[in-house]
Amino acid sequence: MSKFQAEIDVMPKKEILDPQGKAVTGSMKNLGLSEIQNIRIGKHISLEIEADSAETAHAKVEEACKNLLANLIMESYSFKIEQI
Repeated sequence: MSKFQAEIDVMPKKEILDPQGKAVTGSMKNLGLSEIQNIRIGKHISLEIEADSAETAHAKVEEACKNLLANLIMESYSFKIEQI
């Protein structure tokens, strides 16, 4: 068994309204940073997984994202896996 580190980013889909990102974008203007626009806020998840291979680890992380970590109706996800 090998150990792998997965770094997962979950973001609201482009067509979905992001009220938190919109609020932060508005706050940038109040701070004099109006050049910063279209902020989208998501979540970052880091996890370790034991698996026989990188392919197995990838499949397990994919399953976790689809079934628990991301709401596929409103969010998209991407991830990277490295052996540790």
